[in-house]
Amino acid sequence: MLLSMNGLSIYHKKRCIVDKVSLALAYGEWHAVAGESGSGKSVTALSIAGLLPNELSAEGSIFYEGIDLLTFSHKKMRLLRGKKISYIFQDYQGSFTPFMTIGSQFDEMLCTHTDLPKKARQTKALLSLEEVGLPPERTFCSYPFQLSGGQVQRAAIAMATMLQPKLIIADEPTTALDSITATAVLQLLKKRQSETGCGVLFITHDLRTVKKYSDTVSVMQYGRIVETGRPHHVLAKPKHEYTKQLVSALPPLCNVPVRLGREALKEGLK
Repeated sequence: MLLSMNGLSIYHKKRCIVDKVSLALAYGEWHAVAGESGSGKSVTALSIAGLLPNELSAEGSIFYEGIDLLTFSHKKMRLLRGKKISYIFQDYQGSFTPFMTIGSQFDEMLCTHTDLPKKARQTKALLSLEEVGLPPERTFCSYPFQLSGGQVQRAAIAMATMLQPKLIIADEPTTALDSITATAVLQLLKKRQSETGCGVLFITHDLRTVKKYSDTVSVMQYGRIVETGRPHHVLAKPKHEYTKQLVSALPPLCNVPVRLGREALKEGLK
């Protein structure tokens, strides 16, 4: 098992905001954690990557390849992040520092986790950018604010997969994107997952993306997991009342011709 969380609880002072959460993620699996804002999804994800704010504390266990991450120091977690575990945030301010070029931030990550010389680091970064469909040289020299939202998230996926980590945590990576660009970004993440064989923990409030991309799903409410299973089972025959409410709130799909939908997607990638 790649990731196993057992009885994870997270506290803000004495208030419990995540309550005894347990879930498992196999190698190569795409596991979605779905629920409304404030349900505890993102803070759970942050705890796995060792990125909890100082005012929050965690107890229980988070085993990554059999090692409990909650026992790691900040220094050990920093060495793990990027190389073994990568995190894709909702917007570029989480993934990238706005006052450094994209290339500088790729280089900083490679300096931390590899012994490659400068020229080899640049070559690896350019190749990673090219693999996600970005113009490598121009993107490498750009600042995050000079790129569109979709381009920034493509760059974030390039950096997250560059060292082929075994686990990628994608924390609502399409929230700030329009629907066409969001679809393109998720298709790219799925493609990179297939190519590298990594596991993906996907945080989302959109059950339609859960159904399309995920192998398994856990539904969270008020800091607790209330239902877990295969998406087609959970969404077709939800057992918990909260899951039933989420499913019933889904808007009906528009009857858009397939050809028109594909043309719109291509237009969004330009």
